Amino acid sequence: MNKKVSIATLSMLLVAASPIMAVNDANTLYVNLELSLNKTTVGTVIQSISQQTGYEFSYDESILSKEISNVSVRVKNERIESVLKKVFKNTGISFRIVDNRIFLQDNVETKNNLFGNISLAVVQQEKKTIKGTVIDNTGFPVIGANVVIKGSAGVGTVTNVDGDFTLDGVEDGAILLISYIGYVDQEVAVTKGNNDYKITIHEDTQNLDEVVVVGYGTQTKVNLTGAVSTIGKDELIDRPVTNVSSALQGLTPGVTVTSGTGRPGDDGSTIRVRGVGTLNNANPYILVDGIETGTFDSIDPNDIESISVLKDAASAAIYGSKAANGVILVTTKRGKTGKATVSYNGNVSFSNVSTLIDRLSSYDYARLYNQLLTQDGASPRFTDDDLRLFKDGTDPYAHPNTVWTDYIFRTGFMHKHNLNVSGGSDDVKYMASAGFLGQEGTMKNSDRQQFNLRTNLDIKLSDKFTMRTNMAFIHNQYSEPNASYGGGSNQLIWQANRIAPWVPYKKEDGSYGSISDGNPAAWIDINSRKNHLQQNFSGLLAFDYHIMDGLTFTLQGAYVTNIKETKDYRKECWYDDVNYHGPDQLTETISRWSRYTLDALLNYDKTFNQDHHIKALAGYKIEKYDYRELVAFRKSFPNSEVTDLNGGDSSTQTNSGYSRELALLSYFGRINYDYKGKYLLEANFRADASSRFAKGYRWGYFPSFSAGWRISEEDFMENTRGWLQSLKFRGSWGLLGNQDAVKDEYYPYLPTLYIGKNFPFAGTVHQGITVVSHKVTTISWENSTNWGFGFDANFLNEFMLSAEYYNRKTSDIIMDIPVSDTFGISGTYQDNKGSLRNSGVEASLAWNHSFNKDWRMGVNANFSYNKNKLIDLAGVNEIIDDYSINRVGEAYQSFYVYEVDGLFKSDEEAAAYEKQYGNPWSAPFKGGDFRIKDVDGDGKLTSKDRVVKGSQQPKTTYGVTLSGGWKNFDLSVFFQGVTGTSRYFARDVVGSFIGDTSHPSSNWLDAWTPENPNAEWPRLFLEESSVSAPNKCRSSFWCMNTNYLRIKNINFGYTLPKSITNKLGIANVKVYYTGENLFTFDSLPFNADPESASGNLDIYPINKSHSFGINVTF
Repeated sequence: MNKKVSIATLSMLLVAASPIMAVNDANTLYVNLELSLNKTTVGTVIQSISQQTGYEFSYDESILSKEISNVSVRVKNERIESVLKKVFKNTGISFRIVDNRIFLQDNVETKNNLFGNISLAVVQQEKKTIKGTVIDNTGFPVIGANVVIKGSAGVGTVTNVDGDFTLDGVEDGAILLISYIGYVDQEVAVTKGNNDYKITIHEDTQNLDEVVVVGYGTQTKVNLTGAVSTIGKDELIDRPVTNVSSALQGLTPGVTVTSGTGRPGDDGSTIRVRGVGTLNNANPYILVDGIETGTFDSIDPNDIESISVLKDAASAAIYGSKAANGVILVTTKRGKTGKATVSYNGNVSFSNVSTLIDRLSSYDYARLYNQLLTQDGASPRFTDDDLRLFKDGTDPYAHPNTVWTDYIFRTGFMHKHNLNVSGGSDDVKYMASAGFLGQEGTMKNSDRQQFNLRTNLDIKLSDKFTMRTNMAFIHNQYSEPNASYGGGSNQLIWQANRIAPWVPYKKEDGSYGSISDGNPAAWIDINSRKNHLQQNFSGLLAFDYHIMDGLTFTLQGAYVTNIKETKDYRKECWYDDVNYHGPDQLTETISRWSRYTLDALLNYDKTFNQDHHIKALAGYKIEKYDYRELVAFRKSFPNSEVTDLNGGDSSTQTNSGYSRELALLSYFGRINYDYKGKYLLEANFRADASSRFAKGYRWGYFPSFSAGWRISEEDFMENTRGWLQSLKFRGSWGLLGNQDAVKDEYYPYLPTLYIGKNFPFAGTVHQGITVVSHKVTTISWENSTNWGFGFDANFLNEFMLSAEYYNRKTSDIIMDIPVSDTFGISGTYQDNKGSLRNSGVEASLAWNHSFNKDWRMGVNANFSYNKNKLIDLAGVNEIIDDYSINRVGEAYQSFYVYEVDGLFKSDEEAAAYEKQYGNPWSAPFKGGDFRIKDVDGDGKLTSKDRVVKGSQQPKTTYGVTLSGGWKNFDLSVFFQGVTGTSRYFARDVVGSFIGDTSHPSSNWLDAWTPENPNAEWPRLFLEESSVSAPNKCRSSFWCMNTNYLRIKNINFGYTLPKSITNKLGIANVKVYYTGENLFTFDSLPFNADPESASGNLDIYPINKSHSFGINVTF
């Protein structure tokens, strides 16, 4: 049986991508070649020839091990025919050249020469028509499989509903490449006399040869020794997400994504890789096609080919000082050899806020408010008629039941479109995409328009030179409603949650009902907005030079610039003839940052004696970063239509601005070695010098080492090969750095001086300079030491299982240290004094199975557990900040509250408790108050009785995807959740009984009363007079469990049969429905999103959506 083997190394990819040569004249086939081999094999010889010339070989496997005594060839610009004669002289091996392919045959072993008794021939082939059928391993036809002639710039066809294909103009010796999504590519040689083929392709359930993007290169998944998780494009498509960070949630172990808001244009998500690794900036290092971006705001999810998350030092150390909190590498789609492919993906979606807290009706609030006034010895505010009118709703102006959230929220709408064109030849490959997104948010006056472009180009300039260019531009314009304090949408939500329901939206005369904080509906009606504009451009130009076999030099430069403008315009707002907020005022902020980078890379990739494989990388990098910001303010505009700064009163203007520059210099290297793909070793090293630190403290050095053992390849595992496809054990150790921990102080080693202090000298007052901050010149890198071990297994042809333990200690954490009084200045200074540890386990399991040609099913699950613990806080044991604490031995930013041990069932019980333990608050204990626990057992209640009660950082995160399909239908359900997390909710969430400026939650209907002594909620009280101090203190009652399980995504799709699309001249059509954030299961006692980033519920809520879309490929 003939079997084709293609030698695919990096050097070959750079050299061999040349146009197919004409074979009419053998004299035109010239090569440069140098061989010096002794006692070698045919396999080694053809590998060397293929790498140096770009020719591909076809042969019978038995020929590979045939020994050749001596091969010594050194030619320049000589015909390939002559070269092969020298190489295979006296070996009994004959060859035949067809285009850029060389067919070999051992004539000693085969009497009937494959070449028709012609030992040497370079011929022009006759073209013919072939046909065939493509089936899967169950024997059923594969519909829509691609059948192309390899190396022919995409000449080919697709199989029909019966799996059949017909292809014209095919030469003997040509190679058919059969591909289909989810199956292993199959190559079949066209042989003389055979015009009908039956081809079986197999499901790619294991994908052991999957190529994973790692730092400055790629690696086959099976040979990875570090902790790298990958996310493919199929996991991101067909979802109505507007930001990649939202799509990452729950998809991979060790990555925690917390959705911040549902505000268009700014989802506010936070991403943490293996916990919080510092007290400062803990964001991961994000790169798109090798260009640092910092966030996902600059990329359309439709442009993504894959995402790699580097979680340990072994995989991330190549990025040194920026990798302490993990690295996320985004690779965008690129062109491939073949005819142009045009694809369109579009969807429309309708959304609503996921949850809104239930609040009291006007009737219930007024009734309870009257009771509290009476209990306090005051007269009721509302009469019985008032209560009746509130209840029956017959007087909507004077006795309304205003649901304020109804006036600020709506059903949102979004339409999203992406058009992608890709293709190319052996010399030029291209990809271009354009996207547009239009969105009306679930909050009125919030909207977004985004336009993005991306082009990727690969050009072969010569046999040794290739060029790559990437360019991307995104224009993101979004707005939100604004109000009196300039807090945007968050302020309006805060107002809507605390204005009483008996305050009318509008009075009968058309004026607005209002309180001291205004009226959120009025601000919506006058269309006062905060407008945002963000533009991002990134470009990369790279040249690859193939120096020699296995050695490539790359020079690449990148430029990124980001411009952000915010126009905070607060219009004059009249609530009625007397009450208003004004005058008009405008604050305009313009910021811009630019980053310039230059990388020089030397890559070496070589296999020796077929067993020893070495990959090496050496690199040099320089980086410069600039930041500029300008802020200007004016007020008193002639009218609300004039929104330019020069329209305001110049006497009211203020302005400010600043600029900063940073630089980074780096040297780095990596070496990989594997023996027979069985024993794997990797070492990385990076040295970084940062301008953030003073001379003598700028350099940081970051090594890492890792090893792997594919035990499944050992001879003693031979009996497991039937069910165990791969089993690998791996371990790693490494050191990473963090320069971004200095926050906004770009030069933290320089003291701040203030010009303007005057001092007397010789009877005259002089202007002077005073030091206003203390700095230390020794401040430097935070360091993160990582180690871990794990395994990866593929078994039963359907299962993939990975698990790992990790331990990460961050030392030299930059902390704020109080300045000694002897310095004569107040405040704090920064120094490397803290340390903390994250440790945990991760696991992932995947199973995919096809029952027959119609039915298929899969499960993909991941789980991670992380324990966060502070080790050192600059020599102190704890740092308290209101209701949170950083304490040695506890998690970062734990909640620090009084422990509640139920409620007092009566005034007598409360009085007895106070007599025994005292009362640190001014108001006495009463029935229905919290019983505060004497934790330290000293017999009295003090601040020492506060306890650590959980943390906002989850201990466990998990995600499960269930997928299935029947014929052309497919369905997937994605579950995502967290455990071990808490949130401290302020009393604003459930409201107080103040009057017009509060709207209590309906939870208060189950408050303690003498008649209801076993209630879950404490007693009611008037905020302004009968204060219940224990109920208002920072207690465990308000620190609530926010564990949740969310049905994050449901996707149902239907792919049109090929019998229909072929007639329409379309390659593929899929229609789909997607539901996002549909159901959430949690234990909160009120309707609130447990993932909310605010303990006051004063932020733009997360949305649930229903989307309908279509995906078409031509």
